[in-house]
Amino acid sequence: MASLLVTDGLETGGPLDIIESIVSANDWPYDRRCEEELTVFVAGSWAEYSLHFAWSRDAMHDFGGLQFVCAFDVRLPDGSHAGIYKLLSLINAQMWLGHFDLAGEESLLMYRHGVLLPDNMQATLEQCENLIEIALTECDRYYQAFQFVVWGGKTPEEAIAAALFDTVGEA
Repeated sequence: MASLLVTDGLETGGPLDIIESIVSANDWPYDRRCEEELTVFVAGSWAEYSLHFAWSRDAMHDFGGLQFVCAFDVRLPDGSHAGIYKLLSLINAQMWLGHFDLAGEESLLMYRHGVLLPDNMQATLEQCENLIEIALTECDRYYQAFQFVVWGGKTPEEAIAAALFDTVGEA
């Protein structure tokens, strides 16, 4: 993935302000209905991703948390959940940061990650850029694996092997 476009010298009131500047610099459509939430829409290599950021501060314990979800549209037909759960287990075993999840009654596939920030620390531009870039990279990497299981009739093991296959060189 190409480097995200941002401007230096950013004054911030919180991590969502930093993320909003990254989003604006990349001309991604977004919606910020309140100070604590931001939703962004980004075209990935295989799908349109919906990124949702939620910032919460716990004054009693002197910390804040940034919850991040990157959801993508993969329709799950009846009977495909067992294969998807097995694939999620295989994928999450490969993950170093964040994890994939199948959430809600609508069975929404998503990448999730949380960042804990004590009150004496602020999120940095680099942290926020990395958060977004890692999520988009991982979603692009595993999107086809989910498609292989749901629509391609592949086993979870076959799907993850295909997703982790790295090509070398250029054509």
